[in-house]
Amino acid sequence: MSYVLNMTENQLIEDCLKNDRIAQKELYEKYSRAMYTVAYRIVSDFDQANDVLQEAFVKVFQNLRSFRRESSLGAWIKTIVVRTALSKLRKQVRTGSIEEVPPEQFVDWGDHLEVEYLEKAIKALPDGYRTVFVLIEVEGFSHKEVAELLGITVGTSKSQLFYAKKNLRSTISKLLNFGTE
Repeated sequence: MSYVLNMTENQLIEDCLKNDRIAQKELYEKYSRAMYTVAYRIVSDFDQANDVLQEAFVKVFQNLRSFRRESSLGAWIKTIVVRTALSKLRKQVRTGSIEEVPPEQFVDWGDHLEVEYLEKAIKALPDGYRTVFVLIEVEGFSHKEVAELLGITVGTSKSQLFYAKKNLRSTISKLLNFGTE
């Protein structure tokens, strides 16, 4: 039986704070798969996602004492992973700023959309668009939270999301048309 199943989240945290290697391993195993997915969706590169995951968990263990338990441990770890991934992206390129955003439009992906097409289309997005899209549409962050995480305005976040969706519609349309030829 797993170590984690026998204890509460608070007990796991306390044991990790005591440098219990078994507890630290269990914490990592409990969250690493989901956090890798978050990192990969943001950086869109397997090796970089592994780097982000490693850096993020180092930060988790270094800063676990500062975890105030105002949210779940998973949410706190996700925030660290997102910030670490964003930091890696910032070193590569800065997002643009466009304040005027057309009104939100419903996106009809059709009946033939497969996960494969969506994943390819998301991966093909420019970093700024992909980051905002993933944080809002996949991870559930608000525009305000994304703006704070990225150091941009709410308007820029909305703009990036609008253009990400527009780009996705175009890319998916091309993929679907290519797949039927």
